[in-house]
Amino acid sequence: MRTKSRRSNAIAVGITAALTLGLLTGCAGSTGPGKPDREITVWSQENLPDRVAVTQKIIKGFEEKTGIKVHLVGVDEGQMPQLIMSAAASGTLPDVIGAAPMGQVWQMYSNGLLNTDIPKRIVDELGRKSFNANALQLTSDGATSLGVPSDAWLQLLVYRKDQLAQKNLAAPDTYDQALAAAKALTTKGAYGISAATDPSDAFTSQSFESLALANDCQLVDDRHAVALASPQCETAFTTYDALARDYGAPGTQTVDSTRATYFAGRSSMIIWSSFLLDELAGLRKDALPSCPQCKDDPRYLAGNSGIVTAMKGPDAAEAAQFGEITSWVTTKTAETAASQEFIEYMMGTGYESWFGMAPEGKIPVRNGTAAQPRRYLDAWRHSPIGVDTKKPFDQVYPATLLNQLAAGVSNMRRWGITQGEGALVGATNGELPVPKAIGAMTSGQISPSEAAHETDDDVSALQKSLQ
Repeated sequence: MRTKSRRSNAIAVGITAALTLGLLTGCAGSTGPGKPDREITVWSQENLPDRVAVTQKIIKGFEEKTGIKVHLVGVDEGQMPQLIMSAAASGTLPDVIGAAPMGQVWQMYSNGLLNTDIPKRIVDELGRKSFNANALQLTSDGATSLGVPSDAWLQLLVYRKDQLAQKNLAAPDTYDQALAAAKALTTKGAYGISAATDPSDAFTSQSFESLALANDCQLVDDRHAVALASPQCETAFTTYDALARDYGAPGTQTVDSTRATYFAGRSSMIIWSSFLLDELAGLRKDALPSCPQCKDDPRYLAGNSGIVTAMKGPDAAEAAQFGEITSWVTTKTAETAASQEFIEYMMGTGYESWFGMAPEGKIPVRNGTAAQPRRYLDAWRHSPIGVDTKKPFDQVYPATLLNQLAAGVSNMRRWGITQGEGALVGATNGELPVPKAIGAMTSGQISPSEAAHETDDDVSALQKSLQ
């Protein structure tokens, strides 16, 4: 009864959201480009105070150079879909949105809220070959550029290479090796891995998708039918359940608790985003490593941690990497010329400052310029990471790790995006069917097979509501 009720709620909310967005499509279709008054409004999802300050500094340089007035508004990613709906209904869409994730971009595109001519012109003028080819593909619908891809973060499996070496364990870059390491390193008071199980957080979905892609578990098949009950996906759910429930800490594991457990030296592996790297190195006071050895050496964990970017499951032909690409997008009511000038500035003169605000989680997807093909990738390697203490990225971590991160963008895969199901991806990010099933599964309420089939049913209902 509980499972049925939970599924019904997800379906009802999904249908409501889909109908609301559908109504907005009609509203948005009657509006065109804004008047050329050389004044634009920019919403940025880089809304932390220090990042807003950096963005304001970049904008000041742009305003002084062009005479264009920019009104910057920091917006929380979780609130963005509702704010977009409200703004579209009231005719108050911003001109430009920054740091927009792929699912969100697709939702806006599917509902007629984007100007896709401006991004194409920008990419062409900056030089298509200066961008990472995979980033361009993931942010396009065929030949249509949905936005201008800016930067990326990767989902990582971070592990204690010292502890694995003591037991002669291989790097956990396959299902079997990750399970073997988790089992061997789970002891009294210590856990093999920290993996998210929070049913109310997209972080759980991201953590699971990174593992699922490794086994070629896909959101939809070649016929666009939801495929989350496939054998590959059942294996992924079974593996995640074994890792999180059998070898992880008890209780609901969140984005904060997983990090705290690994930082305390109480787990040997963690699934987390590349935003972990500055904290792992002891460069942020409110999230310092607290392991016994870390008291004398704040960088102990960074020096004794290995990184897996791409993982491979038993049913997959090749390893896969999960991550997110964020983009600059222009809305249907954007002032055309001013918006184009602004984004070109942010991807040129202001680009190094933009990704430099958090290099560990803002890997540039524009590699360089025609004259300097590796300019931005090289600048990224030297950019300072950290919050309270700052050090150049390449002085904190070895070149091999930075190479892994840069290559990860080219190897990145995502559910549904390249199959044209980006709107469904955005809807699942809002309704969270995967985290809800993961939470029920890892708490023993349902089996991995039931979790796979329940998620398949929920996502199928969402897909139907979007048609």
